[in-house]
Amino acid sequence: MNLRLFPADQRGHAQHGWLESYHSFSFASYYNPECMHFGALRVLNDDWVAPGMGFGTHPHDNMEIISIPLSGDLEHRDSMGNRSVIKEGEIQVMSAGTGITHSEYNPNSDREVRFLQIWLFPRSKNLTPRYDQKPIADLLQPNELSVVLSPNAQDKGVWIHQDAWFSMGEFDQSTELIYESKKSGNGAYLFLLEGSVEVEGHNLGRRDAIGVWNYEQLALRTSPGTRLLLMDVPMQA
Repeated sequence: MNLRLFPADQRGHAQHGWLESYHSFSFASYYNPECMHFGALRVLNDDWVAPGMGFGTHPHDNMEIISIPLSGDLEHRDSMGNRSVIKEGEIQVMSAGTGITHSEYNPNSDREVRFLQIWLFPRSKNLTPRYDQKPIADLLQPNELSVVLSPNAQDKGVWIHQDAWFSMGEFDQSTELIYESKKSGNGAYLFLLEGSVEVEGHNLGRRDAIGVWNYEQLALRTSPGTRLLLMDVPMQA
């Protein structure tokens, strides 16, 4: 088993007034050659957007892009004709494929939006772009890790063009559990949203992360008030 800790206070940080963003991996003006990606996981941005502000229309291609609001709302528009508001308790996926343009805004005038913006390299390039959005609140079982994203269109969560699984968990009591790798050769990147968790003897606090590879099972111990996201991704990008 190989492990690497990613402390919250070592992330890149950008402050633009209307936008505050913490970068787990090199992004935009933040460059760290020791922290470019974790396997197929290329971007994990922890974003705060002020009321009425957002990202203007911009292009993407050949990337699986996932947005998870943690609080507030995020309005999405794209060149495929999609227009929607993604709320806390929902997850959005956009396969950029051959190329799309889109914009993201905070539609509210009285409160900020906090959301995770996550990019993964796709399994194949130049695929047909697609969009999906689903509620995940009903998928989350108390004090368990529940899959909200997978490679399988038949699953209850969203799906992407990559052999990746995202699991989320909300814990209101101390819980010990074993996480089993979804696919041989995949690694696990655990990002702690709130609370505290012990992973294979390593203690993580709010917004800390740990990457693990060459493993079959992970031992986790959560505390009350813990909320986490575990991303099971191919290590060959």
